[in-house]
Amino acid sequence: QVQLVESGGGLVQPGGSLRLSCAASVTIFRFNAMGWYRQAPGKERELVARITIGGSTKYADLVKGRFTISRDNARNTMYLQMNSLKAEDTAVYYCNANSPANDYWGQGTQVTVSS
Repeated sequence: QVQLVESGGGLVQPGGSLRLSCAASVTIFRFNAMGWYRQAPGKERELVARITIGGSTKYADLVKGRFTISRDNARNTMYLQMNSLKAEDTAVYYCNANSPANDYWGQGTQVTVSS
């Protein structure tokens, strides 16, 4: 069963913005920290941002000041607001939820930053 579903990816110009969404099941949302990862062609999957159940956040150095991760507890949805996008942000972005006992992944959404 699909329990994490990403949306919001697309093609944008450098300097533009996108907001990614990750819809989760209520059980996953309640009991797991969540985050966004990305994988560019030929590169390893890397952490972009994480958020705990309580709302504490951390970011990769490359996106600090440009990206914002958030959780909407009423909608069981996580977001990634991406501003000032650069060509090197081009990747497939994946939603993740994990705990010591669980590790869930979405199918990914493509983000392409190009003129």
